[in-house]
Amino acid sequence: MIIGLDVGGTHTDVVLLGQEGLVRQVKVTTNPSDLFATVLSGLEKITEGIDPEHIRRAVLSTTLATNRIVQNRIPEVGMIVSAGPGIDPELFRTGPHYHQVAGAIDHRGREVSPIDEAQILEVAHRFKADGIRYVGVVSKFSVRNAGHEVAIGELLGDGFEKVFLGHRVAGNLNFPRRIATTFLNASVYPIHKEFFEAVVNSLRKKGLHVPIRILKPDGGNMRFDASIDHPAQTILSGPAASVMGSVAFAPRDEECLVLDIGGTTTDMAVLVNGVPLLDPMGIGIGEHKTLIRSLETVSIGVGGDSAVRVVDGTIHIGPDRLGMAMAYGGPVPTPTDAIFLLGLGEGGDLEKAREGVQALADALGTDVRDAAHRIFEQACRTILAEADAMIERINAKPVYTVHELWEGHRLQPRHILVLGGPAPWFARGLERLSDNRVDVVPRWNVANAIGAGLARTTCEVTLFADTEREIAAAPEEGFTAVISSSYTEQDAITTALDLLRRKAIGRGANPEHLELEIVDAMSFNMVRGFYTTGKNIRVMAQVKPGLIHGYDPIAEKIVENSYT
Repeated sequence: MIIGLDVGGTHTDVVLLGQEGLVRQVKVTTNPSDLFATVLSGLEKITEGIDPEHIRRAVLSTTLATNRIVQNRIPEVGMIVSAGPGIDPELFRTGPHYHQVAGAIDHRGREVSPIDEAQILEVAHRFKADGIRYVGVVSKFSVRNAGHEVAIGELLGDGFEKVFLGHRVAGNLNFPRRIATTFLNASVYPIHKEFFEAVVNSLRKKGLHVPIRILKPDGGNMRFDASIDHPAQTILSGPAASVMGSVAFAPRDEECLVLDIGGTTTDMAVLVNGVPLLDPMGIGIGEHKTLIRSLETVSIGVGGDSAVRVVDGTIHIGPDRLGMAMAYGGPVPTPTDAIFLLGLGEGGDLEKAREGVQALADALGTDVRDAAHRIFEQACRTILAEADAMIERINAKPVYTVHELWEGHRLQPRHILVLGGPAPWFARGLERLSDNRVDVVPRWNVANAIGAGLARTTCEVTLFADTEREIAAAPEEGFTAVISSSYTEQDAITTALDLLRRKAIGRGANPEHLELEIVDAMSFNMVRGFYTTGKNIRVMAQVKPGLIHGYDPIAEKIVENSYT
């Protein structure tokens, strides 16, 4: 059996999956100030009366890091950036504690100018004086030669809680995106560390000794202990769980828009013939464009528990969540309160909901029912407008699925799949306000946890080779090798696939069912005078995202029993 657990900003969903389908499901309230109690409560309920020996693995996903970024609730982070001549690092400033330092590596990995040790020590002193505990270090061509980043990290020593080196968090060339990726790793590290410790302590207390994995934004998973050095890999694990939870039930012959409407955010994605779209460049969240490989998803700060206000006669929904709906004892009115007043949903204290919406109605100069209608309709229209904008952005560039490039394809989804706690309620409004068919995913309230549980292990490798210098390297993997001048692109592909296989198995992949593929392979001649002096080779390989081998019987049983 498999445990799938999704920690959201509002609720934590836990499922137990077996060949008979969904064996058990539980939902507990997320307490961000005590994640240990939240996770332990969910695990205790889901495993009650179950022999731990029967549990094969646990896969977790979380929207905690995503919510912190969307709500701009991240700690101050120190950044040390070296670039050398050319591009100005100030263009990519991440915040007030951002320092450009001396030192440069060229595009082939050769040192152009050394770092200034005294300058690094001075920056470190300023960080400590400002109370900075998390630091990111990025050198422009560190994926070709990580020497400067390593040296700066050694100079910083153990004076900070965590230091992230750019070449270890992202192996691809793209200086601006590697800065953002390193910054976000440092930014979300505290909340991820807290989550990591809560889960580990919960399982230990429960006596569960099973492989623990965490969902990544590309729809695959990785070993949980490996995630502590790559916390940004959890940034969109919640949306990825939504996508994977819909993949198992999506039609295989049409395009679908997926909407996971939670308490704090709505996560959006697109499926083409049952296959998720992939963002080949990397996550873009808020103002940050990264190298974190991901499914093509968008998160917006509108959910069932988003705070609703009236400012100058205009309704504002989110992006913050201040607690549950007033119907459930929360402090401010929310779209959920409006839904209850319109008779679309059930549960909670109707009078408390009325009390909250009444204040908004007074500010709008209307009655309670009209105010509730306007709140609910604005929430639905906002979600649909953001979905349309996402599709337009996707159509403005080549469309990639996790399996192939659809050159020239233009997306026109006419089918919406909705999941998340308030899915059945929002589905009515979304269908009324759009021209699309709207369906609720089976087991919509725990579909994200199901998606996490069924996802396979994925990873990727980027290999660089310079036959003139006779060096091959994959810095993110800690791999460097001496090669001959006759080393070819095919040799690089063989090396990359070998590294990928070992990495995937090390992260928990099933060695009998690995789907490896080359994402990109390029080779350029280096010419001096009239002679070719060598080749510059780059190869990118991945394990295809998807669901675990043999998931179909589980999904079929879930569909059969989804309304019982």
